[in-house]
Amino acid sequence: MVFHTLTRLAVAACAGILVAGAAGSAFAENGWELSHPRRDQVNDRLENQSRRINQEHREGELGRRQAHYLHREDHHIRQEERRIAARDGGHITRYDRWRLNRQENHVSRQIGR
Repeated sequence: MVFHTLTRLAVAACAGILVAGAAGSAFAENGWELSHPRRDQVNDRLENQSRRINQEHREGELGRRQAHYLHREDHHIRQEERRIAARDGGHITRYDRWRLNRQENHVSRQIGR
């Protein structure tokens, strides 16, 4: 009886460790994201805004023309981020990130007006 209970506890503990490990690795960042945190933050935000634009368009809150315009604005921000990074050896400075975030804020405020 005691052995059976201990076995169940051991199996449950192992299962919990496996689940926690799998969940933790799902949120782990890759090497590029770890070595370029500012670019990763800017790009993650651009992806989120693109998702929001698409959702608002599907829900009818944004027209096709306005959604296209907002996607184009995001595309220009991404191009600028890449140009800045190419100039600075693959990285962007805090000031560059701040400027790009201000541009993203402008687009973000236009989504779902």
